Amino acid sequence: MINYNLAKIRAIVFDVDGVLSRQTISLHPDGEPMRTVNIKDGYAIQLAMKMGLHIAILTGGTTRSVRLRYENLGVKDVFMGCAVKIVKYNEFIAANGYSGDEVMYMGDDIPDYEVMRACGCPVCPADACSDIKDASIYVSHLNGGDGCARDVIEQVLRAQGKWLSSEKAFGW
Repeated sequence: MINYNLAKIRAIVFDVDGVLSRQTISLHPDGEPMRTVNIKDGYAIQLAMKMGLHIAILTGGTTRSVRLRYENLGVKDVFMGCAVKIVKYNEFIAANGYSGDEVMYMGDDIPDYEVMRACGCPVCPADACSDIKDASIYVSHLNGGDGCARDVIEQVLRAQGKWLSSEKAFGW
């Protein structure tokens, strides 16, 4: 269980590679990176938004399929090509009027470190690098791409009394 007052969480921001997709990326013959997605993560993301949480994606990648995946789930804030993630993170919280303690961030590697230190509730998948695990208040029992996003979203929604709390939960 996440040792944090999850009732405060208004936004959850996710990295993609190593969090919403597995760490290994296949390459398409045209050179495009092919990422995996987890269906249960997708369900939880769209449900979280229906229940009033702000979900955002913050990635260094630029693959069009990643943008399409999360926009098709209803995510409005898909920030791609973020070479230095803390810059876009700070813009995101300022634009939405969030304080750091209202934001959960899930990352897995060194490019996520500054954001992990800035947000109130830093979390990571089981296979995150050691520095990110050290910066996290919760390490999921699941690896990146294997449902770790569902794990943290479900905990937040349960803590807020929003998990399976309405008919919104029973459809896409």
